[in-house]
Amino acid sequence: MKKSFYCLSLFILALGMAACGSKNHDHDHEEETEQHAGEDAHDHDHDGDVILLTPEKAKAAGVQVETIMPGTFHGVIHTSGKVLSASCDETTVVATISGRVANKNHVSEGLKVANGAALFSITSAGMQVADGDPVQRARIDYERAERDYTRARILIKDKIISDKDLAVAKAEYEAAKLTYTSMQKTRSAGGVVVTAPRGGFIKQCLVNGGDYVEAGQPLAIITQNQHLYLRAEIPEREFKELNKIKCAKFRTSYSDRLYDITDMGGHIQSYGRSAEVNNSYIPVIFEFNNTGDVVQGSYAEIFLITQDRPNVMTLPLTAITEEQGVHYIYIQVDKEGYRKQEVTLGENDGDRVEILSGLKKGDRVVTKGAIQVKLASASNAIPAHNHNH
Repeated sequence: MKKSFYCLSLFILALGMAACGSKNHDHDHEEETEQHAGEDAHDHDHDGDVILLTPEKAKAAGVQVETIMPGTFHGVIHTSGKVLSASCDETTVVATISGRVANKNHVSEGLKVANGAALFSITSAGMQVADGDPVQRARIDYERAERDYTRARILIKDKIISDKDLAVAKAEYEAAKLTYTSMQKTRSAGGVVVTAPRGGFIKQCLVNGGDYVEAGQPLAIITQNQHLYLRAEIPEREFKELNKIKCAKFRTSYSDRLYDITDMGGHIQSYGRSAEVNNSYIPVIFEFNNTGDVVQGSYAEIFLITQDRPNVMTLPLTAITEEQGVHYIYIQVDKEGYRKQEVTLGENDGDRVEILSGLKKGDRVVTKGAIQVKLASASNAIPAHNHNH
């Protein structure tokens, strides 16, 4: 009897321990479930492609965000061209007499010269010139014209010559006097001095020291470099858009700066009515004031601005990143989260670019510092979901 009671007690005790163990297992499972639920809740705070960048790090990296709204943009013709000097700013220096030229002040391209500055001297000394020394010849012509005019004034009193003959003699005298006086003023020990007719910069020197030149031959070109032309080359297919062009922006080959013709007091001067011979492009010419840092003769990337277009989504070009020919932007999803978004680009004016797809109204887009966000994505992208047991 005692033995049976003892066995029954052991059986009841075993059942109690089993029940208790089952309860503890259920409790542990509930705790594990709650733990995983917490992990799931944390994992789903962000989407799988979100990039973490704290506000402090974003500020230090120069990240700036812009809320995107549709606005007015314009049509753009993207082309190329060249910066040229304006014809109204150029003056050609010519030889006043025939002879051998000497480069008096080491005239070279880019040299700044003042009005009246001596540039060259021309002499015929030591040369077999048919008419002899030009200055001496001018003196002889002047003296002869003076004698003829003096004689004509005497003869007119006796009515031996007509008033017309007197007028001719007077004109020849005054012309000869002007030529001789002018040569006398410019003559030096080295010959006749050729001076700059206006101040500016030497654009091109056309002769070398020792060259023989004829009277009237160009010696150099002076430019004031105050006004410049921008010559854009437009494909024939864009001919219908020519009358819609309002202004232009351009970027030179030696600088990343974007120039706006309007800000430089510029305007469209003319455009061709037909393509040039052996060339399928039509020229469009703009004139603008030189701000001092535009080099004439430089090649330029040009953005011709045409008619305005409403309700267009645009972004600064600094917001765009590119990977293997595909363009992306970064959208801020919360205070410290950013998402990479593929976009399709339209026209750009060198400053802003039209977004055809991948962007919607109200998106907060990284417009500066996009490269820093891209670099951050390589190290801290959050996985979509992860359970570690």
